[in-house]
Amino acid sequence: MQTLSIIIPCYNEESVIETTYGRIKAILSSLSSVSSQMIFINDGSKDKTLDILSDIANKDLSVKVINFSRNFGHQAAVTAGIHHCTTDFAVIIDADLQDPPELIPELLTKQKEERANVVYCVRRKRIGESKFKLWTAKKFYRTLNRLSEVDFPLDTGDFRLIDSQIIEQFKRFKERGKYIRGLISWVGFKQVPFYYEREARLAGETKYPLKKMLSFATTALFYFSKKPLLMATGLGFATVVIGIFMALWYILGKIFGYTNAESGWTSIMIIVIFFGGIQLLTIGVLGQYIGILFDEVKERPEYIVKDFINGK
Repeated sequence: MQTLSIIIPCYNEESVIETTYGRIKAILSSLSSVSSQMIFINDGSKDKTLDILSDIANKDLSVKVINFSRNFGHQAAVTAGIHHCTTDFAVIIDADLQDPPELIPELLTKQKEERANVVYCVRRKRIGESKFKLWTAKKFYRTLNRLSEVDFPLDTGDFRLIDSQIIEQFKRFKERGKYIRGLISWVGFKQVPFYYEREARLAGETKYPLKKMLSFATTALFYFSKKPLLMATGLGFATVVIGIFMALWYILGKIFGYTNAESGWTSIMIIVIFFGGIQLLTIGVLGQYIGILFDEVKERPEYIVKDFINGK
């Protein structure tokens, strides 16, 4: 009999978590040929999420709870779920029910038909999200693909099925700042799409406001691409060339009298602002990469588990 884990990161989900458990449990109960468990990761919730999960786990031994010592972030929570997964397959799904758990049997069927290592879910439609978020998400994925050395599936999230080969390879990754959907794409093996419509949140608020979205995008970009460094180098080279030509222009103009450099206050200010901007941009890009190196060199744990419910 095959084994399946459902990995569910949770942060302040008291208004929806019981419904999430009920819907997933109903689906898993219908899978007679699969032995399953749920792994909830409480990512430092400040509401009653942990209390509710504790009650659920005490009644259902197939539910495991990993309780963090504080909020470490969504990607760290998913990472912890994968680290503590020992089954043949795992499905990563958020607790807010935007990704319907009723699709889990179809993901298993797709995996079996395609003999795939990964079945990643592609959003045909995203209900209940603002036009701004839809537009920025679309531009982000396409920009990341152009800049990265790896081709990432467009319009996907972390909702996907992965098999034991992917799970074991993922456990080898040591970096702290993870972009999980990118890492799974980077691993390779056979990965196939599954198209679906994403629903609106059942309750609560999004855990990815603009600030976190920008941080997430920055992590994805700088962990998977060196092209910003190449772009900064190219800008630096271009400004040197421009500077040489401008210097020659003013020198020759002074000699032959076709320009009056002393009266060019506007041109001087433009040059200073332009070159200063390029320098700051380049320093900023370098700073991002140095910051990543700084975080990785410290080798701090990606997350800290306070306790477990129903085993490790």
